[in-house]
Amino acid sequence: MTQTTIEAEPTPLAIDLARTALIIIDMQRDFLEPGGFGAALGNDVSRLKAAVGPIRSVLTAARKAAMLVIHTREGHRPDLSDAPPLKVERGDPKLRIGAPGPMGRILVRGEPGHDIIPELYPLRDEVIIDKPGKGAFYNTDLEPLLRSRRIETLLVCGVTTEVCVNTTVREANDRGFRCIVLADCCASYFPEFHAAGLAMIKAQGAIFGWVSGSASALTALDSD
Repeated sequence: MTQTTIEAEPTPLAIDLARTALIIIDMQRDFLEPGGFGAALGNDVSRLKAAVGPIRSVLTAARKAAMLVIHTREGHRPDLSDAPPLKVERGDPKLRIGAPGPMGRILVRGEPGHDIIPELYPLRDEVIIDKPGKGAFYNTDLEPLLRSRRIETLLVCGVTTEVCVNTTVREANDRGFRCIVLADCCASYFPEFHAAGLAMIKAQGAIFGWVSGSASALTALDSD
């Protein structure tokens, strides 16, 4: 029995767990840990850390249910050949992509800060999507991977709600995937952006997707 219903806004949603994947977006050390890039920009990283516990609970349940688990990391090749100049040139030169940061070169693949936090570290057989942009579908093989596994629904977690989570949800919606964003499994440095990002997703009858929470996801996963 893989059919279940998850409580969500604007409406409860029937899903097939066998055709559902968990995607955890950009839970990287540079964004979440004290002394990382996010903190160097003056952000309160504790606001992102609040999502770690709920994500860990859902991740544990998804692993137990043998659900497809996907982790993403935003970052660029060491030579920055996949980083558009307009993206690199923004902001303080000392804090730009590729510059030396508290945990290695900022947003560069292979550097310590680019990696996923230990609390949510991927298992050996879990998928890691290294993405050069905000959305997880841009210049990655995420879409063919989902198609090959006949995935219809994505349980979406990660940071930040208004940037990489929202962008990925919109990309997924355009490609025909159904997204359920788990509100307490997402976070922003700016609480008002978190609230607005969730409101945009579920507005107008789930224009981009549904919004739920870790408790509802755990109940649905336990029904399998």
